Amino acid sequence: MTLPKRGLLAALALFALDQLVKWAVVGPLGLDHLGAERYVAPIFSLRFVPNVGVSLGLLPADGNATRWALVAMTGAIAIGVAIWMTREKHPTDQVALGLVLGGALGNILDRVRFGYVVDFADLHFGDWRPFLVFNVADAAITIGVLVLLLRAFLSRDKAAPSVESPHA
Repeated sequence: MTLPKRGLLAALALFALDQLVKWAVVGPLGLDHLGAERYVAPIFSLRFVPNVGVSLGLLPADGNATRWALVAMTGAIAIGVAIWMTREKHPTDQVALGLVLGGALGNILDRVRFGYVVDFADLHFGDWRPFLVFNVADAAITIGVLVLLLRAFLSRDKAAPSVESPHA
């Protein structure tokens, strides 16, 4: 088994970027409490949201037991993604899996350190918010999964058309 260097590099770079941006948001920018917000552009603002659940607010982990159960569950998924990445041959898929892995690890570290995931990116059009508040890790996980799905649908092996005997 050879190490998927591109995937590991993507995971490491994404993990570092995610943690750096979260540190900047809650540290120097001071967005570290509910209600803290900075407008960046008419359609984008930074807004502190402690996410105690997983995607779309599902499985809220508002207690110690559920918090650590969620850490264990997402940790198991991250291990599965890492194993898949080591077995994956295509470099694009390795990088996509690296994005998913790095994002998962960034969010797991938040949950271990703080008890919640730091979300802050708020894309909106007036009062319409097509997305929940998210972070770099969430965006990377989404992009990685979309790349994997697109590659799966667009690069299916073309089977040779079967020739049936007219006498069958």
